[in-house]
Amino acid sequence: MMTVVFVHGVPETGRLWDPLRRHLKAESLALNLPGFSTPRPAGFGATMDDYVRWLSGELRGISGPVDLVGHDWGALLVARVAMLDFLPLRSWAMDVASILHPDYVWHDPAQRWQTSGAGEQWAQTMRGNTTVATAALTAAGVPAEDASGMGAQFDAHMAGCILDLYRSATPNPYAHWGADLTRTAAPGLVIQPLSDPYDDQINSQKVAERLGAHVECLPGQSHWWMLSAPEESAAALLRFWKTVGMDS
Repeated sequence: MMTVVFVHGVPETGRLWDPLRRHLKAESLALNLPGFSTPRPAGFGATMDDYVRWLSGELRGISGPVDLVGHDWGALLVARVAMLDFLPLRSWAMDVASILHPDYVWHDPAQRWQTSGAGEQWAQTMRGNTTVATAALTAAGVPAEDASGMGAQFDAHMAGCILDLYRSATPNPYAHWGADLTRTAAPGLVIQPLSDPYDDQINSQKVAERLGAHVECLPGQSHWWMLSAPEESAAALLRFWKTVGMDS
């Protein structure tokens, strides 16, 4: 029996996946990144490699084959675990694959978070102020009915982890992980919501080719595709999983 494991991004929690999970007829688990709706563990650096080690540890505790699915930063962690191939995944799926392209330039909010002083000012403005956080998330494209719940989850733990995570990923993730960007042992899927402002379709395709992954386009969907079109998104994953046995 396969287990689907979902990994969220920034600034989210595992609740992000609830609407999509309701459309799956499979056992699933949505993890919370350390510091995201959970306390930040003592001594946890919240760097990109720290989160990869954490995710690897979580997956080792799951018996049976795993279909791993990630969004945003969760997508990058999923890709990294698949690239390193030290865990027996049945399959993996990610979005925003272009962030792993060598030419990727971080978006403006990320550059603010990576800047000393400016990042701390942003965190101070956002945390504890659900109204401000909700407005910022809505402006970024989170569906209005989901933005308030997401904004209410934002706290000092999450803010600090976001700053440390992004500051560990300069100038871009490829500079750190690009040497291992090659075809993965487990079958992979790159999801392309065609209206995602944080992704680039051409470079996403190039990364998918490097990883040997299938590509599934979601026309009319944006960065938070699992919220705006949960049934369609679940169907895309189910189609991919049906091919996994044929690929392996």
